[in-house]
Amino acid sequence: MKKKTKRTSRKLRVPDCKNFSGYKPCFPDRNCLVRCADPRPRGKKVLIVNLEAMGNVLVTTTLLPALKRKYPVSTISWITLANASRLLDFNPYVDRVYTWGPESWLILQAMEFDVVINVDKSVHACAFTMSLRSRKKLGYGLDASGAIVPLNRGAEYNYRLGLDDELKFRVNRKSNPQLLTEAAELAFRRDEYVLALSGEELEFCRTYRKNSVLTGAPDHRPPLVVGFNTGCSLLYPNKKMTVDQHVVLVNELAGREGVKVVLLGGPEDTERNAEILRQSAPGKVIGTPTTEGLRRGLCYVNICDVVITGDSFGMHAGIALKKHIIVWFGVSCPEEIELYGRGVKLIPEALACSPCWKRECPYNLECINMVDLDAIIREVDDYHRKWSSGKA
Repeated sequence: MKKKTKRTSRKLRVPDCKNFSGYKPCFPDRNCLVRCADPRPRGKKVLIVNLEAMGNVLVTTTLLPALKRKYPVSTISWITLANASRLLDFNPYVDRVYTWGPESWLILQAMEFDVVINVDKSVHACAFTMSLRSRKKLGYGLDASGAIVPLNRGAEYNYRLGLDDELKFRVNRKSNPQLLTEAAELAFRRDEYVLALSGEELEFCRTYRKNSVLTGAPDHRPPLVVGFNTGCSLLYPNKKMTVDQHVVLVNELAGREGVKVVLLGGPEDTERNAEILRQSAPGKVIGTPTTEGLRRGLCYVNICDVVITGDSFGMHAGIALKKHIIVWFGVSCPEEIELYGRGVKLIPEALACSPCWKRECPYNLECINMVDLDAIIREVDDYHRKWSSGKA
């Protein structure tokens, strides 16, 4: 008779490493189950749900430094819409980005998180948040009747802002970064946006400035590059000035010695920018491409020193890239925008209907017609003097 051999089994040990996928090793010829070549503990597992508007995604990146202060060892994931996901490329705080869709839903619903933060007050984002497994959920969700509700005490103030026009338009003095930080139950330290450009993108910016004669003559200081973000989201079309207003400003500033004017925008602004360029002084204005994609669009914002804009994605991109911002307001709330000491807000005076957040204006766009073009020119001139003397 053959002697039976006793078999012993060892429980499989799955590495606690945020790089471990269970599909293949991170490094060739390494067995992750035996020894991890580059251990990176997962720590606290955090998911941010943020789907709405690219500008809002940039604002939400202000949570990231505070999250890392609270959870130094952590894995931060983010789910957003496809058009906004590229804003998180190269972000040093974000470990994984999921694009909104069935495949990502299945993956995230199978996982378990320590903290889920939903910053969007939309039914689909809130419903998705309620479907996730997490020890703590912050921000917004749905109640049993399908109504959007705050999930924690810190989110209640921002929740009330959406329901009380007096509070939102007249009383509130908190910025969006502060509102988000409080809703996420984090310590507010006025953290800045986190938007990273790759080495290739930074080199593109340097080359574009040089080849577009933005560096000026070798024996002179490079010119001040003033970018006009001429458009806005189609969702709120009244966040942009008229073509005629832009033409007045562009022609006035393009005639300044030591100033170069650049037109910025996305695909929806292609015809608009072409018309502004057509009415501008020949050879004085540079029209950047509008159809090369989001990341290249960020590069064109980055070549500028000053960005003139309404409250739009272009404004948020300029803030994130630490440009001097000259922003005018009409339909939206200036108190909610944080410029971090780099720029000015132009707010219409004695206009009872502003802000309003209306998509259609019953008053012939009075707030846009009241934009102080002279104030914009004065601000550019003032900043140019400081910039030229090295004090900006």
